[in-house]
Amino acid sequence: MIRAVLCIFLGVLFHSLPAQQVLNLQDCRNLAIENNKKLKIAGKELEASRAQKAEAFTKYLPSIDGAGIYIRNQKEINLLEHDAYLPVGTIKADGSWGLRGDQIQIVNGKPVPKDYALLPREAMTVDARNTALLQLGLTQPVYMGGKIRAYNQLAGLSEQLSESKLEQEMQNVIQMTDEAYWQVVSLVNRKKLADKYVESLQKFTRDIEVMYTTGVTTKADVLSVKVKLNEAEMLRLRVEDGVSLSRMHLNQICGLPTDTVYTLREENMELQPDVVIPALTLEQVYARRSEVAGLELAARIYKKKEKIALSDYLPTVALTANYLTMAPSFFDGISTKMDGMWSVGIGVKAPIFHWGASRKSLRNARAQTGIMEYRLQEAKEQIELQVSQAEFKRREVAKKLEMAEHNRQRAEENLKLAEVGFREGTIPVLNVLEAQTAWLSAQSDRIDAQIEMKLCEVYLLKAYGVLGK
Repeated sequence: MIRAVLCIFLGVLFHSLPAQQVLNLQDCRNLAIENNKKLKIAGKELEASRAQKAEAFTKYLPSIDGAGIYIRNQKEINLLEHDAYLPVGTIKADGSWGLRGDQIQIVNGKPVPKDYALLPREAMTVDARNTALLQLGLTQPVYMGGKIRAYNQLAGLSEQLSESKLEQEMQNVIQMTDEAYWQVVSLVNRKKLADKYVESLQKFTRDIEVMYTTGVTTKADVLSVKVKLNEAEMLRLRVEDGVSLSRMHLNQICGLPTDTVYTLREENMELQPDVVIPALTLEQVYARRSEVAGLELAARIYKKKEKIALSDYLPTVALTANYLTMAPSFFDGISTKMDGMWSVGIGVKAPIFHWGASRKSLRNARAQTGIMEYRLQEAKEQIELQVSQAEFKRREVAKKLEMAEHNRQRAEENLKLAEVGFREGTIPVLNVLEAQTAWLSAQSDRIDAQIEMKLCEVYLLKAYGVLGK
């Protein structure tokens, strides 16, 4: 339901984009999340793991299988080569078969039966030219050495691992979007600063040319200002190129056409106040980081694989029930009609000797579990370092931003004094150019510090594992 609402919202946002042409950071995040291919892959992997979990549960249930075969044979089956003659005798009182005296005759001095019954060859012929066999069987696992239960637990852990990967990929997409977003904001404001710098130099160039015509200043001063103006125009051109490229990059992340033009809400540097991020303990960070959750799940998965390997040592027990029908049938004489029977049974299979294969599989599973545990320890050490660096960097940039603001104020005051002094004739042209350059540098440093502070917030939230939450 939530996903459907999000899709509708994004669709409305996308179609209304050309009209309003204003995006904020959350809009860009939503577009990036909806269009990112890696996120879609992670979502499909989660669907696959859920289907695998449902499939694993079916191992508890009985399986029903059917099989059938039809064969057309060339010849019939004749049990006798020729007609047979069976001696006619008597059933005695004790139940045995024998010949009475009147049923015996002497031929060539040997007693032989007097009477015979004819057994025709055709009576012992089986028409097996059309042979059919149908079988329906049911198998119910009773004991598989704990393998089925381990497989179900393994499937459940795999589903959780897919969810952890999806969350991790989500945070990566948000971080990538935020970086591209603030890069555009930074370059747009640098473009505005460059425009203002060029305008200031153009005005100064006109003033210095007027002063030159009146003989107040020299040709060298005019050339110095024009050189500075050319440098400023080149700087503005480079910034314009950077703005275009950074917008293309953000468009690509958001799934928009690369030539889409829009305005970002923070382009006027009306930045929101710094986010108050409460400090977290390392244990709280570990509990929130999807990387730690993923490695913990991986270690548990290999623990379950140990149980699966251990189950190879144990016997397996299963109940079976079958119904078999065939033609020709031999249950009540020989018949060409379909006839069948049912049967039930229990099967037991126990490993006896396999050249130590099960033992080697168990060793392999235990080694893989150990690898995952070491990787988990390494990941926690890296996360601890990452958190410390992010916290330190944010404190450092806060100081840098404060200093940049002071420098900006001083540079503006210095530029005003330089311009006043130049008009009064007490300050030379080079000093004014130096003041303008210092003003440009101070303004650029302030923009960089503001953007860097926003990125530090992103990196710290990512280090805490709460980015986008």
